[in-house]
Amino acid sequence: MICTLRFWARMAAINAAAALTVCFAFNGVTLQTPFAKAAEIMGISFLFSSIISSMCAVTISAIAPTLFREFRFPFNWSILIAVLVAISAIGSLLALLVLTAIGYINSREIFVEWFAGTLKVSVIVTLIFGVFGTLIELLQVRLNDATIALRTKQRDEAEARRLAAEAQLASIESRVQPHFLFNTLNSIAALVHDDPAGAERMTAQLASLLRSALDSTAMPLVALEDELRVVRAYLDIERVRFGERLRYDVTLGDGTASATVPRMALQTLVENSVKYAVSPRREGGSICVRAQAAGGRVRVAVEDDGPGFDPVQRPEGHGLALLDARLAILFGDRAALRVESRPGRSSVSLELPLNPQSNPQSNPQSNPQSNPQSNPQSAIRSPQYDVPRLSRRR
Repeated sequence: MICTLRFWARMAAINAAAALTVCFAFNGVTLQTPFAKAAEIMGISFLFSSIISSMCAVTISAIAPTLFREFRFPFNWSILIAVLVAISAIGSLLALLVLTAIGYINSREIFVEWFAGTLKVSVIVTLIFGVFGTLIELLQVRLNDATIALRTKQRDEAEARRLAAEAQLASIESRVQPHFLFNTLNSIAALVHDDPAGAERMTAQLASLLRSALDSTAMPLVALEDELRVVRAYLDIERVRFGERLRYDVTLGDGTASATVPRMALQTLVENSVKYAVSPRREGGSICVRAQAAGGRVRVAVEDDGPGFDPVQRPEGHGLALLDARLAILFGDRAALRVESRPGRSSVSLELPLNPQSNPQSNPQSNPQSNPQSNPQSAIRSPQYDVPRLSRRR
């Protein structure tokens, strides 16, 4: 700090102020004083203030941290004042030696007379500027400490929010995956007696699907192409159960493969369509999964040709309501879940940033701005994950 140009520029300004104070307050300089005489007095005063202030800056910077840490008021200030008095005396002596060396003072008597006359002024000015400067530095140190403490608190709070968001996300994901596994196992159980080969194939596909899902349990976001691989595995599993009643198509647009989506998110959307568009109808249904990129965003839509659904129902804790909550945690207001439904066509789409530049969990407090109730044909149809009744063959 002492060696910086800014520091010495500030010291020069303080020295000039101190010299002016001495000239006008102690040496009788007025506006009527001849310029040459005023300049001479000003030069001598500036020499004294420069030597004394430099000694004060070095000494006080060295002793002040220990002095105000180890001692309490009034002992710390008493020691500081004693040091300032000693510095003013030593500094005055050094300034007079400089004046003697350049020939301005040419006798011992004048030297002693000047020392006695300048000592009182030096002590008074040194105490005024020294105490004031020390107070300013102490306040600056306290301000810096308070700023650091505030930033540390803000960082800790941000870390706590991040950990809370991660815990909430893990809780939500733990509710999504067991639902999928539960429904699939019941589908396998329904085929065990009537179609053992189909049940065996479904079990193998389930094992492959779970292996893929468990490999990425530590990552809340996955590449879109990996998520669609999970979707295809799920649809293949359900195809064993429904046969030709389930028709599906999965299309991945150019530039969308590396986009990131919440893990198991599209599987939730597809499972929703299977439950409401395929399962309850004798003729089954068609499901289309499409991903397109435009304007730095990716849109992934899951469409079906089912009968539609009630646009006002959105139960908490199930299916798409959980997905909506996950989007809020992972992307804040940068993502949206949009739903359109009418007889013969229902579409649920995710709109996400194509290449997020920041950690998506850095804003866990943000909430999505999409409001499905603003459109009378928009709602989220949430699967209830009913347990199918299995008939027992005797």
